[in-house]
Amino acid sequence: MKNDFYIEVNSQQRNHDGERICGDVFLYRYIKEEDRVICVLSDGMGHGVKANILATLTATMALNFTQEHKEIDRIAEIIMNTLPVCSERKVSYSTFTIVDIDSTGKVNILEYDNPLTIILRGSRVFDPSWKRVVLEKGKHSGKILQTCTFVPVKEDRIIFCSDGASQSGMGGDTYPFGWERDNIASYSASLARNEPTISAMMLAGKIVTMAHKNDGYKAKDDISCAAIYFRDPRKLLICTGPPYEKDKDTTLAEKVKTYHGKVILSGGTTADIVARELNRTIVDDLIFEDPELPPESFLEGIDLVTEGILTLQKVNEILKNYNNSVKLGKGPADKIVKLIMESDEIHFIIGTRINIAHQDPSLPVDLEIRRTVVKRIARLLEEKWLKKVSFEYI
Repeated sequence: MKNDFYIEVNSQQRNHDGERICGDVFLYRYIKEEDRVICVLSDGMGHGVKANILATLTATMALNFTQEHKEIDRIAEIIMNTLPVCSERKVSYSTFTIVDIDSTGKVNILEYDNPLTIILRGSRVFDPSWKRVVLEKGKHSGKILQTCTFVPVKEDRIIFCSDGASQSGMGGDTYPFGWERDNIASYSASLARNEPTISAMMLAGKIVTMAHKNDGYKAKDDISCAAIYFRDPRKLLICTGPPYEKDKDTTLAEKVKTYHGKVILSGGTTADIVARELNRTIVDDLIFEDPELPPESFLEGIDLVTEGILTLQKVNEILKNYNNSVKLGKGPADKIVKLIMESDEIHFIIGTRINIAHQDPSLPVDLEIRRTVVKRIARLLEEKWLKKVSFEYI
């Protein structure tokens, strides 16, 4: 994506003890036309439904105004003047952190009332030199926001939390004043030191778990942590369908053989072609891990070999409802989803020969179904998971 590195974004949350809904909201968007990523974490006052509504309102406004390239203090002013103010405490109903990464890779962060964002360069805490912005107009004049701009390098991480993390453990023996931002920063740095390739999801998860532990496993506030990780992309190739012309079979096999990354062959004919061209043997598995689908096969040098259309349709169904807490099964479609989730750049090679097995003489239905399913999968991966997806028809 940016300067040859991939931006991995993930967040983890734990609700206030006894609440079914989280009062913190994390939203992110990848704007494909601008090759830009915007992430927002908002913490609504209190907890439960009311806090969630206020945080959702704040995060949505922050995302939309940032996308429109509005000036930093203007964004803050609009959000804060739109939100209601607590009649008793005279404070705004929600906080926010906005992280905007543009197509050159430059990062802009704007923050109001959340614990100050932590930036790790490798396993060391990096100071981007924060600036204070004082609001001059409206009912919030005098309020202070923090902002910074920096250019990330490979292996940088951005970590931002709600105060449920920084105040966890408050009043206890270990952290009488709460866990506090600097302790979170040194904990994050030690995690990155011990496991240099720790993913954004794992890092955010460990911070939330530790904050929960500080609270004696009964969260006194909603605990949220989001992490962004700039790293080398992990690549995946998915081939489905035989090439239109038979003399392209060799080309397909060559692309599979020389690909730098993991490879999935989805479709019996596709797998037969690659096996024949590379002079290797397919071994069929007779164990049905998923009663709805034919079992997977094995081919030397290939990470996964499955049936085609039915399996891809099931992949699309799983992805629609997939999130961090979904436990994947052992079936072929689940294995494809697992490999996709472990990858950042997914390249589809779609064969355009019409498969006689599925063929109604009047309509190339198979080809249309294949293209449609792959496009649906691609849209989900781009919009929901910020994956970079590319296509090639052969």
